[in-house]
Amino acid sequence: MTTMVDVARRAGVSVATVSHVLNETRSVRPDTRAAVLGAIEELGYTHNTLARSLVTSRTRSIGLAVSAISNPYFTEILQGVEAGALEAGYSLLLADPHDDPRHERKVVQLLHERRVDGMIVAPSAEPAETVGYLARRRVPTVFLDRLVGDAYDQVCAESTGPVRQLVEHLADLGHTRIGLVAGLPGLSTTTERVQGYREGLRARGLPFAPELLAGGNSEADGAQDATRRLLAAPQPPTAIITANNAMTIGALRALGELGLEVPRDIALACFDDFPWADLFTPRLTAIAQPSKDIGAAAVRLLLARLEEPDRPARTLRLPCAFVHRTSCGCAEPAPATVPAAPPAALERNRTP
Repeated sequence: MTTMVDVARRAGVSVATVSHVLNETRSVRPDTRAAVLGAIEELGYTHNTLARSLVTSRTRSIGLAVSAISNPYFTEILQGVEAGALEAGYSLLLADPHDDPRHERKVVQLLHERRVDGMIVAPSAEPAETVGYLARRRVPTVFLDRLVGDAYDQVCAESTGPVRQLVEHLADLGHTRIGLVAGLPGLSTTTERVQGYREGLRARGLPFAPELLAGGNSEADGAQDATRRLLAAPQPPTAIITANNAMTIGALRALGELGLEVPRDIALACFDDFPWADLFTPRLTAIAQPSKDIGAAAVRLLLARLEEPDRPARTLRLPCAFVHRTSCGCAEPAPATVPAAPPAALERNRTP
């Protein structure tokens, strides 16, 4: 088996220099670095990260607990996390908590027992046990997408302003009965999107009607049932907003079953754009979240926490984009994508 000694001999340098090149612990002259990397490639040397972790108490690995399999939105976030981690020289250990508080607590513990340097977690609607576990063990953690409190590092997209923008847009098109298919109760994203819905109604002088707000539990089947309930009201909505992409699919199923055509019979707009939204007929008017940027920002926050464990906690919110297509009832050609409110990222510093 090739060793660092072999690499040092082939490159004509000391073993310490090889170590500095591999671990980036000291600046090395470009020609020396090139010689070391060339020797590594020629000899097929593989760096023993386990041995290094025993010396440094770092594994250069990040635990990621997100429902990437059961929630397509998190797949793009995963891509952003992976790219950011790889760029920083970290590997990822992935676990899917399935938005189940008990399973979430279990997988977070399993990741911790793998000696990851820190964790990125998309918390469930009941995250208290998981948050408590991480806090008691002082595990460097960043929460993403759903907020758990200003005492923790966290990153998410804006939710309230963009949903308000959707409501105002539909109201400006003449709709006075606008329904919302909301997400899972307990999630900060659900609370904020309902708040944006109510703010949009208020801004256009429309009353809030409880029968026009239906919970879809953040998944397609729940949204399908919720959409049926909305349309069974004595005065059904003429426009519907869905609060995530999975629920958009459920709403479209329900509308199809009822023989309703979008936007001829009912307008539709959704929070969460997705790659195939432009392929629907009509094309879906949507709020696009900066999913990959959220993932990359979570990595940056975690690395900053690892470097400075006692710094104040930070909450980073990234702006969304209003993607104006035709499911809202607007004619082709659709205007270009424009920024959704608010127009810039907001960051708050909090002491833990």
